[in-house]
Amino acid sequence: MTNLEILQTAKNSIQLQSSEIQNLGNLIEDAFAAIIQTIHSSKGRLVISGIGKSGIIAQKIVATLNSTGTPSLYMHAADAIHGDLGMLLPDDVMMIISKSGESEEIKVLTRFVKKFGNTLIGMCGNENSFLAKECTYFLNTTVSKEACPNNLAPTTSTTAQMVMGDALAICLLEMKGFSAQDFAKFHPGGALGKQLYLQVGDISKQNAAPKVALDAHIKEVIVTISTNRLGATAVLQNDNLKGIITDGDIRRMLEKENDWHTFNALDIMNSNPKSIQTADLAVNALELMRKNNISQLVVMDNEKYVGFVHLHDLLREGLV
Repeated sequence: MTNLEILQTAKNSIQLQSSEIQNLGNLIEDAFAAIIQTIHSSKGRLVISGIGKSGIIAQKIVATLNSTGTPSLYMHAADAIHGDLGMLLPDDVMMIISKSGESEEIKVLTRFVKKFGNTLIGMCGNENSFLAKECTYFLNTTVSKEACPNNLAPTTSTTAQMVMGDALAICLLEMKGFSAQDFAKFHPGGALGKQLYLQVGDISKQNAAPKVALDAHIKEVIVTISTNRLGATAVLQNDNLKGIITDGDIRRMLEKENDWHTFNALDIMNSNPKSIQTADLAVNALELMRKNNISQLVVMDNEKYVGFVHLHDLLREGLV
């Protein structure tokens, strides 16, 4: 194949799958709403099973559902009929995903789930299949053609299954009123989770809280900034914040003044520093730093000075 032919093949695959997904909306019927209501009102879990490529899609759907507040688990169809059906509890809803709905493992599993009396949802691309006819509710993921040039390898069909699973998850998310705060509870790891739950106070408490008095000599100010390695110090009077001095303030003073050795904190401090509350999200601190082109913020607990949060802290937390 030439490079041009390779690119055209890739584009054709994407265009074919895109058109089939657009048509998937036409296959959504009243049964879909009934399925959402059934899963939402269930006292059990949603158990999803499949085999082959459909099994892999089932695992992805389970992961999405669990992360958005719908307790779910995956059961391999072959393992299910060799003992794993013990995972299925009386209040659980079962969903079986299959392209054809006719494989032997799927047929056997369907029969046993029906005997157990669990609500059975069938998702497949053949509305005349055994699974489609025997399930309680049917989700139609029929596609006219696979992206595979031989129309054999599951490509378009598995994409349709995944999109249908996402539609289920989003509807259930809406039903539950699942918020960003709820999402954070299930995603505590990584940058995404930290953006949703990590507070400024969680970071600032790990730092020193450098401070000097209003009449502190410039040497004391420089030593305080250097010792605490935060690039700044607070200036306090009777424990009340009056301003801050940054290492940038020190450099600018040295450039402009010849008699700097006579200065004290009051002479060079910024009396209107940017600050943030301990309860604010760390990602908000990052945005405030970006907006004002600064590298540290004063951290306050209501009106009380508690320390600093530095850009380097946010870098270490993976927020940048």
